[in-house]
Amino acid sequence: MNDDLADLAAHLTQTSLLTRDTAERLIGDVLAHHDETVEQFVARRHGELVAQGFKNEQIFTRLVEELPTRRFAAPKLSVRQVRRLIYG
Repeated sequence: MNDDLADLAAHLTQTSLLTRDTAERLIGDVLAHHDETVEQFVARRHGELVAQGFKNEQIFTRLVEELPTRRFAAPKLSVRQVRRLIYG
């Protein structure tokens, strides 16, 4: 766990009833959740909605509505790609 995350874990243990182990596990779970790519989210969410009995047309519409509300891991960029984002 890097220093920033260790500081966050310490903060959580000081300001809540969480133990250090629980705080670290919680942080790991949150980070893993936000590491999900768009493709992984769509596949996972599709499976969840199918299991709940929704039909594909309903699922597709719902996914289109849900996607803008989510955060996704940034794609891996090269130095050149970062430069192009800045300077065009």
